[in-house]
Amino acid sequence: MRSLETPSLRTAMTLVTEGLRTGELVTLFGCCRVEYDGRAASTLGSGNRHVLLKPDGTALVHTATGQQPVNWQPPGCTHTVAMDEGALVVTSERETPAEQLTIRFESLEHVGSFQVTDEPEGVSVVGTEADLSDHLLENPSLLESGFTPLATERETTAGAIDIYGTDSEGRTVVVELKRRRVGPDAVSQLRRYVDALHRELHTDAEIRGILVAPSVTGRATSLLEEHDLEFVALEPPSRDV
Repeated sequence: MRSLETPSLRTAMTLVTEGLRTGELVTLFGCCRVEYDGRAASTLGSGNRHVLLKPDGTALVHTATGQQPVNWQPPGCTHTVAMDEGALVVTSERETPAEQLTIRFESLEHVGSFQVTDEPEGVSVVGTEADLSDHLLENPSLLESGFTPLATERETTAGAIDIYGTDSEGRTVVVELKRRRVGPDAVSQLRRYVDALHRELHTDAEIRGILVAPSVTGRATSLLEEHDLEFVALEPPSRDV
């Protein structure tokens, strides 16, 4: 890792040049103007920005607000750096389609070059509610011993039940899935499904409602008890992306 605070532009050019040559992640923060020419054209006036030049050819220009860059170039571009009329000029180009991003730094507060190592298989993330549903369908005993799934997305007048099934005693079970900690709204949703199913089946038979989520709030716990509903703690499975 190499890092410089308030470097001269020529000193910064040396560091950036070496970082690009060795395939490192290069970052620059300072006052700059940005111009883009390609499928359209744009100009961003002078201001403080954070610029990232990635080894795969990606270029990102960030301002103080928002999660998206205000200007960017996709992977596969070629980055170059040079001095021009007292400014440090960073250029990111690609051939097809022809596009050029030009960043002219008037001054720099920081420049850095970092060797980045990522695991090739990607990052493991917590899955979606669909992942949780698949996990439970493949392993019904995670809900409870004797649970038998019969349908997914079973329609009722209150909406679609995530998983519809029966327990070991033949009682109908309504399962509502959530991938993160939930509160009273999830309990109310489950209760509406149970009530709708009672009306639809025209029966006095017991219908169990089970909320499945990593955790619930204290108020949700109270509502579950109040409405004779149940809770099973279960995390969605992790997966690689």
